[in-house]
Amino acid sequence: MTTPAPKPAGVRSPCTSVCKLNASTGWCEGCFRSIDEITAWSTMSDPERLKVWRLLGPRRRQGVPPQEPAA
Repeated sequence: MTTPAPKPAGVRSPCTSVCKLNASTGWCEGCFRSIDEITAWSTMSDPERLKVWRLLGPRRRQGVPPQEPAA
C-alpha cells in the first residue's frame, strides 16, 4: 500500500514572524492581517487566501500608526 503524496502548499502565508496586533487598526504589524484572518488561514481555500492577500497591499500603504509605549 502506498502513501498518498502530500498536498501542495497552495497560497503561501503572508506571515513575517512579527506577530503583534496594532490596537488601533486590529491588524498584525508584520503581515497586516486581522486576528480573524490569521486564525482562519489554515482552513481557508486558496481563493479565500488570495482575497486576503489582495487586502494586504492597501493596508500596508495605509500604514500602522505607532502605539504609545507602555507606561
